This record gives sequence, C-alpha cells and structure tokens, in this order.
Amino acid sequence: MILTVTPNPSLDRTYEVQALKRGEVIRAETERMDPGGKGVNVSRAVTAAGRRTVAVLPLGGAPGALVADLLHAQGIEVAPVPITGATRSNIALAEADGVLTKINAPGPELSPSEQELLLDTVRGQSRGADWIACCGSLPRGLAPSWYADVVTRAHAGGARIALDTSGRALLEALRARPDVVKPNAEELAEAVGRPLATVGDALKAAEEVRGMGARAVLASLGADGQLLVEDRGAWFAAARVGTVRSNVGAGDSSLAGFLIAGGTGPEALASAVAHGAAAVQLPGSVMPTPADLDSAAVTVTAEIPLDRELTEPVS
Repeated sequence: MILTVTPNPSLDRTYEVQALKRGEVIRAETERMDPGGKGVNVSRAVTAAGRRTVAVLPLGGAPGALVADLLHAQGIEVAPVPITGATRSNIALAEADGVLTKINAPGPELSPSEQELLLDTVRGQSRGADWIACCGSLPRGLAPSWYADVVTRAHAGGARIALDTSGRALLEALRARPDVVKPNAEELAEAVGRPLATVGDALKAAEEVRGMGARAVLASLGADGQLLVEDRGAWFAAARVGTVRSNVGAGDSSLAGFLIAGGTGPEALASAVAHGAAAVQLPGSVMPTPADLDSAAVTVTAEIPLDRELTEPVS
C-alpha cells in the first residue's frame, strides 16, 4: 500500500482552448474537474495501476467535500482531516499547442489543532504502508520543518518516505534523510543555488542534494528525461512521446510509477518515465492506466549524456 500525504490539496478545473488571448472571451472546447494536489495525483495514478492507496489530506468547505466525492468515485480510500477553511480551487488552461497556464490559489490556513490532527492521521494510517509519499506545497500555518517532522516520525515507525516538494520545505526535510526526493529541474537548481544547462549539470546537482541528506534523487528534466541517483549508481532515462496534451500531474504519475516498481534501481526509473510519458499524452490531469503505457518507448542507460544541453535550461 502507498500512503500519500497532501497538505494543500485542491479542486482542479482544466479547460482546453485553442489559444489563450488576454482580454478576450475564450470559449473552452472541453472542461474537466478533478481532485488535485501532488499527493492526490499520486494516489490517482496508483489506483489507475490497480494498486491500493490511501490519501491523507485536510478538507474543508464545499470544494473539500467535492474533492472527497471525486476521490471516492475513483475508488480511492480517503483519510480526511476536517478543517474550518475551504479547500482551494485551481484553474488550468491547456492550449492546442501544448502550452499550459495554471492559476493556483494559496489555500486555507491550518490551525495548531488541525496541524496536530494531520500528523496524527498520517501516523495512524502509515501502519503497513510500503511507501509514504509526501507531496506538494505546505499550506499557511505549517512550518517549513513540517515535512522533516513527518520523515522523522515515519522512519521511527519503519516506513520509507518519498518527498516531492521544493524551497525551504525541501531543504529542511533533507536533514531528516528522506529515502527519495523528486525535484524537477527548476527545484533542483533552486536547491543547489545555481543554473542548470546540461544533463551533467543536473547530475552534479542531484549528487549534491544527496550530500545534503537525500538517500536517492529522482530528478525530472522535462522533455529531456529523468535522472536517478542513489547508492547503487546513477541512470538516465528518456521516452519517445507523441502529441503532448497536458503536463498536469505528469510528474506525480511518474513518482507513482517509480514507487509501484519498488522505488529503487533502473527498473523503477523506467516505470517512472513510462508513466510520465503516458500522462502528458492524456487530457487534463487524467492518470494513465497500464494500457496507456509504452514501455518499449523508454530507454534507460548508465552512460549518462553529460554534455547534452537541456531543452529548457534553468537560469
């Protein structure tokens, strides 16, 4: 079982439009409404793969109730933490050429009692979990060290932690030695404090993040592929992708694929890339099923192309 923790979930509305033009009335061609948040998306991807997951998340107001209903409708077990504030609502505009514009609300502020209830719920639900995936931004009220506390408590209970966050929350959590962290290129550059122009730059940054405390780093480099750096070695993987429809939740699907495949080694990396590649070819934040995966399109190598320039370098 994979337990997910989403401290700042959302109700996500995605609209597909031909082109985004400021100041004009734009008619959407399609619309979707999905439960959102990185950890929520991991649970959705795990469920789509036919595996069991439990989603821990604070929920409040009408949007929170709708998030719970949508998750239940997808067969996902929910461990809700009731809060007085309303769960945030986010908007994504997906253009025909693949460009995505997102508007993310800040979310509610959690009171001290709600914060403690969230920790207690994670502790209670973590028994028997193969992995705990802690994902996303922290809502107002939670200290940057909150993820570090979760990692410490999870390790004390014998659980493994996968962490997908950024900024100070990531840096604080690294001191607690999470089992794997999953930054994208921008988050990786922010963690080491310098730009990334090549795959070699990303590899060096991932090694430095391991030096800060992460036991393994699964780094997403967007269209260029992914890196996995751990005790056993380092690997690079990429996949052929057809038409990109939306990258919403693609990184979360990738993390789910990694954990489903055991969370270590080149086989898990291949699964991560296959899930991420499948996700970007689906509308909105739809999560791929096994039928959507194209494992033959994925290549994994220990011969990392150090000099390859990133398609989207991070300055």
